[in-house]
Amino acid sequence: MVTGASDGIGYELAKIFAENGFDLVVCAEDGGIVEAAQAFASSGCRVESVQADLATFDGNEQLCERIRSLGRPVDALALNAGVGVGGPFIETDLAADLELIGLNIGSTVHLAKRLLPEMVRRGSGRVLITSSIASTMPAPFEATYGGSKAFVQSFAQALREELKDTGVSVTALMPGPTETNFFHRAGLDDTRVGAAEKDDAAEVARQGFEALMAGKDHVVAGSLKNNLEAMGAKVLPETAKARLHRGLTEPGSAKK
Repeated sequence: MVTGASDGIGYELAKIFAENGFDLVVCAEDGGIVEAAQAFASSGCRVESVQADLATFDGNEQLCERIRSLGRPVDALALNAGVGVGGPFIETDLAADLELIGLNIGSTVHLAKRLLPEMVRRGSGRVLITSSIASTMPAPFEATYGGSKAFVQSFAQALREELKDTGVSVTALMPGPTETNFFHRAGLDDTRVGAAEKDDAAEVARQGFEALMAGKDHVVAGSLKNNLEAMGAKVLPETAKARLHRGLTEPGSAKK
């Protein structure tokens, strides 16, 4: 099962799962999930598409009910759906910030709570949670996004430790800036990070899939720069990391 599968990293993850013999349940809020499912099915797998708003309780329950109705075990769970909100926190729309928290955090927790118990009872399963390199640092001008990914990263590693003797593995996928619609939808087009060259979503997904299948605790996906940032984040103080991040995401910084 892959969430956020209509485009970006989620689309590429679902494509790789299909190419590796998995049947799929794919979910996204937009109608593009139907077209995406048709593309995945060309690999010869069975695909079920669910259009649901995973920022809501009912949307997550809708997805879980579809999975239950199939009567088949979930072998791999990719909790990937997420959005960003860019701009000064005191100016961003409260509804957008709360929707971000509902999707990035709420859906991850909701689906894990519903689907992990059966994996544990079965003694088998793999979970991939899409975090971000942003989880390692304060994120000025995308404060709710950075905070949500810090939560998701901690959540993934906590679950991994809890489940280490159950046969269920949990892997955190930590991409850096990736070529998707994320930055445009988040209102970050006029920032340095929005205008900069980004990693290929297919390559990020491949690295995530391989880490998942190898049972790794996490993978910093994409360019060498992302790995260097992750290593630097372990030693730099939070104030320094916040200042560096500001230089990437401050509105208008693309022109500086």
